[in-house]
Amino acid sequence: MNRHYYISDNLDELERVEQELEAQGISTEQIHVLSEQDAEVEHHHLHDVPSFMKQDVVHSGEIGALIGLVLAAAVLLGAYWLGWTASAAGWMPFIFLAIVLFGFCTWEGGFFGIQVPNAHFRRFRQYLKDGKHVFFVDVEPEQEPLLAQVVGHHPRLSDAGTGEAAPHWIVAWLQRWHQFKRTI
Repeated sequence: MNRHYYISDNLDELERVEQELEAQGISTEQIHVLSEQDAEVEHHHLHDVPSFMKQDVVHSGEIGALIGLVLAAAVLLGAYWLGWTASAAGWMPFIFLAIVLFGFCTWEGGFFGIQVPNAHFRRFRQYLKDGKHVFFVDVEPEQEPLLAQVVGHHPRLSDAGTGEAAPHWIVAWLQRWHQFKRTI
């Protein structure tokens, strides 16, 4: 999937674009609006970015996990090379320490991520501060012409580039989840 970003200062127009995209077969789960005016976005019935995803929790947590993995491996290898595992205690204290280090680093990375904007959205910080909205759509390659056609009818949308999209399996899971919620 590919993610296409657009900048706009008009939520009414973004609402029309979202409706047109959905009419063309692009699902709601593929369309998002990033804005600092969350109440207005909700008022226009636009699919906003959840506050959790506005922060860099996942990305920073992954970095913390990698650091934790390196530290855990260093503890285990160090204990083995120094011969400490041959003692009466054996491997258990070192395995426990490795698990604690891995978990702590992952947690600390996520905790740091709560405090900073999502890495994918940092480039839009100034637009958001200026009161504009970032409209982005994750599309499959076969949906690219549909997106281009709809966006072509809205000259006030400013193209802001492309980026890495959510994996297809996440979008499919979200679609099934929302269908399930509608049935209950």
